[in-house]
Amino acid sequence: MNTTSRKTTARRATGDRFEGAARSFLETRGLCLVQANFLCRHGEIDLVMRDGETLVFVEVRYRRDSAFGGALASITVAKQRRIVSAAHVWLAGRPRDAWRPCRFDVMAFEGSGVEWIRGAFEP
Repeated sequence: MNTTSRKTTARRATGDRFEGAARSFLETRGLCLVQANFLCRHGEIDLVMRDGETLVFVEVRYRRDSAFGGALASITVAKQRRIVSAAHVWLAGRPRDAWRPCRFDVMAFEGSGVEWIRGAFEP
């Protein structure tokens, strides 16, 4: 395995670990998983969950520390647009869910801390 492959594999393992932690955190607060890792040409949605009747599209971010702005600062306007576009694709493929209200949340893991930002951005 070359160095690039090892870095990609390690990064994916880290991402999976924090997505799992985010899922557990949210489930203990009453949200239900609908789908994990939805991928389309517009981007990826880490978690799609339901909070009552509301669909919640969750972006999970991890940073070791707050250097370069930290986890929250890494969700740029361009990243938000990609998430919203991917959510449109997800909803288009699920007409039974398209009527539900939607929300975009962020689970930010930074160092040993975690922050859940409900309604982190608007479409």
